[in-house]
Amino acid sequence: MATLLKPADSSSTIPGARPAPWAAAWARTAFRLRLALVVLLMAALLSVVPGFFQFIQARPGHLLADPLLALLPVHDVSVPTFALIYGAIAGTLVYLLPRPNLLLRALWAYWFLQLLRMGTLWLLPLEPPAALVLLRDPVMDRIFEVTTQPIVRDLFFSGHTATMTLLALAVRGRKLRRALLLMTAAVGVLVLVQRVHYSYDVLAAPLFAWLAYWLAGRVCRKKPAGQQASGL
Repeated sequence: MATLLKPADSSSTIPGARPAPWAAAWARTAFRLRLALVVLLMAALLSVVPGFFQFIQARPGHLLADPLLALLPVHDVSVPTFALIYGAIAGTLVYLLPRPNLLLRALWAYWFLQLLRMGTLWLLPLEPPAALVLLRDPVMDRIFEVTTQPIVRDLFFSGHTATMTLLALAVRGRKLRRALLLMTAAVGVLVLVQRVHYSYDVLAAPLFAWLAYWLAGRVCRKKPAGQQASGL
């Protein structure tokens, strides 16, 4: 009778059962160290970001000619822009959370992306396009409300477009990636319609996103010997 009451779905009692992805990942010292390190690096970066963007905003820059931008209309499209961005972030997180190794690489890629963007912003001081319409971010405006004026000189390269590209790179599966790439293209067009970026900023963003994801892959690469399957 006792054997009839024993749960039949306990994978821990089945010989040769594959461990859950998080259990398998957490069992690896390298995974734990890389995860702890990227969390610490994110926190350190967060502590310097407000001051850095204050510096960027206070510094004068160059106004660029942009023939492609001149072909587009000018509108306030903040609502659809951030509906796409936060919808894509939510969907990607739902996909990544059960896949710890992909999530770890995405976190490292995002950290590298922020470093790359801070580097290009420091090297290339620019003035925003003349017809700029302020982009209202319902989340980040509250988190980084550190100046008396909006940040509008954070131009090259487009952080919104690069982040969307990074989300597409982070997932697996043709349909999901295709959907995210279409959303990325839409966000790229919308930030141009809003005139918060030059076309150069948007066109360069996917290249930097790819570089950040590649660098993250180098950091998160598992050693060939003595490593257990990741369970992705």
